[in-house]
Amino acid sequence: MSGEDVKSKTIFLVEDNKADIRLIQEVLKNSILPHQVITARDGVDAMAYLNQEGEYKDALRPDLILLDLNLPRKDGREVLAEIKTDPKLRRIPVIVLTTSSNEEDIYHSYDLHVNCYITKSRNLSQLFQIVKIIEDFWLSVVTLPLE
Repeated sequence: MSGEDVKSKTIFLVEDNKADIRLIQEVLKNSILPHQVITARDGVDAMAYLNQEGEYKDALRPDLILLDLNLPRKDGREVLAEIKTDPKLRRIPVIVLTTSSNEEDIYHSYDLHVNCYITKSRNLSQLFQIVKIIEDFWLSVVTLPLE
């Protein structure tokens, strides 16, 4: 690995389910890659963080966004649309990680230029594997944009 590959990554997890947040954090905690996980529990807070508004004025720009679609206050579909139409945010890779396997959600997400759509498993070991694959691919293999 070269020096630039070792830069700490910021993962922005937008998820309202506490159990899923804990599991994803637990999987990533065992990573050998330097990173930090920032969470938002609803779409309004997610957009405030990404736009560095209010209490988030010093927020770090995430290297990767894990986004649930079914969020309180502002739906994940709206969040995705806002991210992908904002010139300052649209290059941040967004992975939809949701329980929805609805074809309309899948097509709509890709129409909005989501980078990846993954249907969350309710099986804990499968969800663990999914998060591990995301980590291995998106944080080790992929070259992420700096801005």
